Amino acid sequence: MIRLDLSPEPQWLDLGHGVRLKLLPLTTALMVATRSDTVVQDLAADASNDTRAAVFAAALARRAVVDWEGVGDADGTVIAISPEGIDALLSLWPIFEAFNLRYVSRGMLLDAEKNGSAPSPTGTSVGATDTARPAAPNARTARLD
Repeated sequence: MIRLDLSPEPQWLDLGHGVRLKLLPLTTALMVATRSDTVVQDLAADASNDTRAAVFAAALARRAVVDWEGVGDADGTVIAISPEGIDALLSLWPIFEAFNLRYVSRGMLLDAEKNGSAPSPTGTSVGATDTARPAAPNARTARLD
């Protein structure tokens, strides 16, 4: 079952380490706009999946973050939200990981779930052994034309 949260209001997300982000709801419009972001579009064709994930998450955060708590400069002075500040915040691995898992992946999970599910590692196939054997080197094989 899909549970719809129809509230258009931004909500707080705790990322740990005293950091909280107030984020717009993760909507189709927000995801599409992020995919169209020039930074995302300009990625090299051979960019790694990790690079793509980091660039996409930062582009999404620049659109979605409307407020934050627990973010300050080197002296501990609270700083205002800015694209550079968001990029710097997401360059910290624990923050990026929490943002990616708790916000970005929510949008990806529905796509991955679709209408089926993967085999359960504790289901009836657990511990099963392969019964197929490779053909003997001189074995004849039927041709299907």
